[in-house]
Amino acid sequence: MKTTAPPRQMSLIAFLQAQNCTNYVGSWRHPASMSDFMTPEYYQRIARTLEDGLFDMAFFDDRLAMPDIYGDSHRETVAHGVRAVKMDPSTILMAMACATSKLGLGATYSTTYYEPFHVARLFATLDLMTKGRVAWNVVTSLNDSEAANFGRDEHMEHDARYDRADEFMEVVMGHWDSWEDDAIILDKASDRFADPDKVHRLDHSGKYFKSKGPLPVPRSQQGHPVILQAGQSGRGQAFAARWAELVFASYPNLEGGRKQYAALKKAIADAGRDPDQVKIAPAVKFVVGESEQHARDKLALAASTARPIDGLALLCEVLNVDFAARPYELPFTDEELAAQSWHGLRDRVIAASGKKNPSVRDFVESSGRGTVKEGPNFVGTPTQIADQMQEWFEGACDGFVIQALHTPGSYEDFVRLVVPELQRRNLFRKSYDGATLRDTLGLKRPLPRDWREAEKLVSA
Repeated sequence: MKTTAPPRQMSLIAFLQAQNCTNYVGSWRHPASMSDFMTPEYYQRIARTLEDGLFDMAFFDDRLAMPDIYGDSHRETVAHGVRAVKMDPSTILMAMACATSKLGLGATYSTTYYEPFHVARLFATLDLMTKGRVAWNVVTSLNDSEAANFGRDEHMEHDARYDRADEFMEVVMGHWDSWEDDAIILDKASDRFADPDKVHRLDHSGKYFKSKGPLPVPRSQQGHPVILQAGQSGRGQAFAARWAELVFASYPNLEGGRKQYAALKKAIADAGRDPDQVKIAPAVKFVVGESEQHARDKLALAASTARPIDGLALLCEVLNVDFAARPYELPFTDEELAAQSWHGLRDRVIAASGKKNPSVRDFVESSGRGTVKEGPNFVGTPTQIADQMQEWFEGACDGFVIQALHTPGSYEDFVRLVVPELQRRNLFRKSYDGATLRDTLGLKRPLPRDWREAEKLVSA
């Protein structure tokens, strides 16, 4: 008897920050935003809303320094709340885990400023304590302020960071391979805790790292944490094709998204991996109302909370350049553009402005950084929102990263109004399948050393 394959369904990821605002700085000024962001209840409130809405995951972005490059000072950042508070997301992740049982939970940790053994042990432990619901967002960090916080004089060059990150991943994945699934015996009578033949040392020695092992943390219910990545440059996308299981994309529009989606899926296949086992989800702001005018009014209110310092401080942070010391209209030279670690954003600004050598003004206006204009906005009624999501889902993505303009209201509105419409169209689940994050995402549970097999196929 011929069976019908289940309909393809989208993934939903909430984009969170362990700070005084969402990724949209003006959110802390919004009259409807809660202000208890330094308490566990704040994050647990959001977590319960997301789990009620059957979201795949709540994911925390992170930086390792305040945005203090503009004017070479932290004063404007602190005065205006431009992501001034930055707590460790892994701790908050556990507070949210205690309030939920199915919601996936992702946290960002840098391959430039941490050690592979530390990251491997931390995330393996988090995964066990959440019964297989954790993901690690792999980043290479951004700027000299982060370098200074870790005793370095300057941030590593762009491609060198990714070279280090590739080896970092080899060490972490190698440590996660330490224990075979059936290594633990727990036979008290015979004094057999585990089979030493099924626990393996790593003995890695490379250009950037040496690490012995074995990792003293056994494998979790989902094998190992899901790997997230959001690199936008050519080198970043090559890294994602090799390692990522869920890619956070940045699309300028639907047409550009379709091209990026196809190119990345091809790169994943060329890297010896199954493209169907890698999800791609663009970040989008959603503003939903009971009527289109209601949604437009909500967007206008959120937009009114932005301040000029938001965009300037955030651009200096991500580009690692102090715009305060540069004439606003002066174009960057070819040499300046080539030397800076801003490849992904630089290319988007050049495309949006139509200028080969954009100025500070072009970066501020074309990027939309710090405003509601940054990235695509889906605005309207539940039906209008679902129409847009469905169009993107058919050939441009596997799901969406939901950006909140205020909390917890943006997520509450989405769960209350949009999720039922997606379910009615059979585009989104009506219950969680399985218990782990991999179950929810529809990803296979990896066996030890699976990742090495893909490496062998490419090198053969």
